[in-house]
Amino acid sequence: MTDAANPLLTPSALPYALPDYAAIRPEHYLPAFQAAFEEHLAEIRRLTLVRSMPTFENTMVPLEIAGAMLERVAHAFYTVSSADATPEIQAIDEELAPLMAAHDDAIRLDSQLYWRIKTLHEQLDQLGLDGESRYLVERHFREMTHAGAALDDEAKAQLTALNLQLSTLTTTFERNLLADTNELAVLFESAEELDGLTDGELSAAARSASEHGDEGGFLISLPLFTGHPYLASLTNRESRRRIMAASQSRAARGNAHDNRAVLTEIVALRAERAALLGYPSHAAYVTADETAGTPEAVSDLLHRLAPAAASNAREEQAALQAIIDETESEPITLEAHDWAFYTEKVRTAKYDIDTAALRPWFEAERVLQDGVFFAATQLYGVTFTERDDLVAYHAGARVFEVSNPGGSPLGLYILDLYTRDSKRGGAWMNAIVSQSALRGTAPVVVNNLNVSKPGDGQPTLLTIDEVTTLFHEFGHALHGLFATVNYPHFAGTNVFRDFVEFPSQVNEMWILWPEVLDNYARHFETGEPLDAAIVERLRSTETFNQGDDTSEYLAAAWLDQAWHRVGAGSTVEDVASFEAAALAEIGLDNPVVPTRYSSTYFAHVFSGGYSAGYYSYIWSEVLDADTVDWFRASGGLTRENGDRFRARLLGVGGSKDPLEAYRDFRGRNAEIAPLLKRRGLGS
Repeated sequence: MTDAANPLLTPSALPYALPDYAAIRPEHYLPAFQAAFEEHLAEIRRLTLVRSMPTFENTMVPLEIAGAMLERVAHAFYTVSSADATPEIQAIDEELAPLMAAHDDAIRLDSQLYWRIKTLHEQLDQLGLDGESRYLVERHFREMTHAGAALDDEAKAQLTALNLQLSTLTTTFERNLLADTNELAVLFESAEELDGLTDGELSAAARSASEHGDEGGFLISLPLFTGHPYLASLTNRESRRRIMAASQSRAARGNAHDNRAVLTEIVALRAERAALLGYPSHAAYVTADETAGTPEAVSDLLHRLAPAAASNAREEQAALQAIIDETESEPITLEAHDWAFYTEKVRTAKYDIDTAALRPWFEAERVLQDGVFFAATQLYGVTFTERDDLVAYHAGARVFEVSNPGGSPLGLYILDLYTRDSKRGGAWMNAIVSQSALRGTAPVVVNNLNVSKPGDGQPTLLTIDEVTTLFHEFGHALHGLFATVNYPHFAGTNVFRDFVEFPSQVNEMWILWPEVLDNYARHFETGEPLDAAIVERLRSTETFNQGDDTSEYLAAAWLDQAWHRVGAGSTVEDVASFEAAALAEIGLDNPVVPTRYSSTYFAHVFSGGYSAGYYSYIWSEVLDADTVDWFRASGGLTRENGDRFRARLLGVGGSKDPLEAYRDFRGRNAEIAPLLKRRGLGS
């Protein structure tokens, strides 16, 4: 293949440098990566062979310019490998994983590059740099040191070998999980077994079954988390049990997709790597370069919240059991697959709200245009125009051009809403192109969700949880769109892991904000707004079921910490026993309230970027709840408030310490009281 025949080897001529996905074929990726690796290494060699002493201009600037081709190719590929992982793409991903790990180490562990950056770091006060440039030197020095650049050659060779093994294992974990999740989709023979689902949900299940060759059946695919949205509606207890059992058995069935040996090897290798780098555990290694600082700080927060959450969950459990005893003709003991169903009964009895019945008011297109986009326009003045002329990586992904107030171009936003077998579970945001003044690039960002697609002609009606997910992921997208930095190292959401969830969580506040909700929550057939009394009752349920919600989250966060506090040389023989002991240690071992993710399908930490960092959601929520209080006290959805939040937080990307940016925005450090109130945890 000639370079000219590979569209990845030259910058895209499309608007905003959107990759030319219509021309890109799977066979283009590996040759493009190889060329990009070679170019990046050559750029670093030229930088380190400069004979004059290091300066910011001859070291940091060329370092930030370097790697543009690799970033272009990698962003294009990894967008596809997560959202449309065909067997061909999966094979490329597996072949690529060790190559990418080796290349990353070749840059991060380069002794000559490290010497130049270390020299600049030692002279930092004499360099006269602006704030972003100074922080660039600090972060590169810290990150290279943290990665092992100060190790001797023998230790670096050990480290590189460990990183290669881990890159392969984490890819294997994700491949196994995707395959087993698809295999475990639950097939029902009749609509009667799915009593309680809406016509749209049934049509989505029928479409899925038909696509898998099961005409006349109904196929229920599994989300990434332990539960399932349909458990709240299904009246057939056996159907609920089957779905929950399938979910909890993922990648732990003794078949070819079993992740137990994979994850224990990941844990052992991460612990060995941490020891090599001078840390007692992987958790200590990770948190050392986050705002938390230490695993002890994480443990303190989780242990502060867990007892109250567990107590609240037990109270909720007793209330659910009472409902069962009052309403069921036969004795039933509440189990995990019953929780959501009877919770809706309690919610209806206590607040007169049936959340499943609200779905006609949450039609997806209206939620997007008149909710998500509307709130952003009101708050930040940005506008969105669909670009049907631009082709994304999949036919189901839609492209929107985003414009600043006054009409100047900002970037592209891509929404990929629906689930498919080739898409990994969950929801996420990623960048395809990152903004950088130095490189002259504008942002292109993607939101992926996993909403079931209804049958032809049927509307897509979202659950309130799916509405929340869309607003949440769009908060990440805004962070990626608004960050305006010189250096690509700080672009978009390139911030500390335990800070990155903060902007997305803040964006959830607009879901029930009066003028936003009234604009999008309209019945898809009649156009009638959601009844004001129902809206008020929705707001009054903020702390409802928070014992369960908080417990399942904290259980997963603690499970992540437990795995990654394992020291080098320790072995875990039995995954289930380890998991049970960890949950008992923090008092969250209630089988009726299972952890949000069990180990074998905990993709965030064993194949994603959240290892020893899943705590970051609650850590960020301290900032989020405090910020929501500020918005409410400052007038809410106003351009003045939006401009302040954009300029002082979203707009800085990773170009300053995040807690310093927060103090600049808020005028003080965040306080925990708003979070405790929100989650009904008292003081």
